[in-house]
Amino acid sequence: QVHLVESGGGLVQAGNSLRLSCAASGRTSSLHDMAWFRQAPGTERRPIAVISYSGSDTLYAGVDKDRFTISRDNAKSTLYLQIKNLNREDTARYYCTGSEYYRLGFQVKEYRFWGQGTQITVSS
Repeated sequence: QVHLVESGGGLVQAGNSLRLSCAASGRTSSLHDMAWFRQAPGTERRPIAVISYSGSDTLYAGVDKDRFTISRDNAKSTLYLQIKNLNREDTARYYCTGSEYYRLGFQVKEYRFWGQGTQITVSS
């Protein structure tokens, strides 16, 4: 089993930046792809970006790649998401997730392990 815990969210003003972290514990050796999703109230959970185990492969799901950057540090068993120039549309709960496979997928059902999420609220 793998346990994921997100951190780094909060209340921020528009235009600022945040870096989210996701600490993995347990059988982390089983993790391959890791990804970030987000969910705003009343909407479905949507993908942001996915990264392969080595970090050499990344895909972004229709978000501005100039604002969002996914990365990971396997030595620390930690996944990151850097978000620049936050705006109100970024207000959501952000979830870290992991898969035992190399698929670089964007579907919720492709991921087995999920954290509880961290909330980002952007004020104007």
